[in-house]
Formats: sequence, structure tokens, C-alpha cells
Amino acid sequence: MIRALINLYCFLLIVDWILSYLPQFSHHNIVKKINMIAEFSLRPVRKYLPQDLPLDISPLVVVLALKLVQALFTILW
Repeated sequence: MIRALINLYCFLLIVDWILSYLPQFSHHNIVKKINMIAEFSLRPVRKYLPQDLPLDISPLVVVLALKLVQALFTILW
């Protein structure tokens, strides 16, 4: 169950990352909801990353952290 939730959230982060480069969809309600859910974990990571990076790598950092947690759950249980 935890593995499925982590995979779903990683998928949501990737979708949010792709949609952030497509501004024509930013006014849709579903895109706003996806962004709101993704920002929950991305905002704290962005505080610690340098502001002058050309790309936002916070989704990558969060996905890698979630996959690490998923691997630890697999090893421990």
C-alpha cells in the first residue's frame, strides 16, 4: 500500500513538473489541484536549493527521496 502511494505521488510530481512548462493549462482546476498537492513537498525543498539554477530540480530531489524511502521500506519489511 505504501509503495502504491509513493508511486502515485511520484507520478503526480512528474505530471506537475511537465505541466509547469505548459502555461496554457495553468487555469484549469485539475492543474491547480495537482500543483497544490505537489507544492506540499516541493516548497520545503526549494528553500534549500540555490535560487539561480536554470531548471527547477526540486521534483527530482523529492522523487529520489521518496524512492529511497520506498527502498528502505522494501528492505525492512
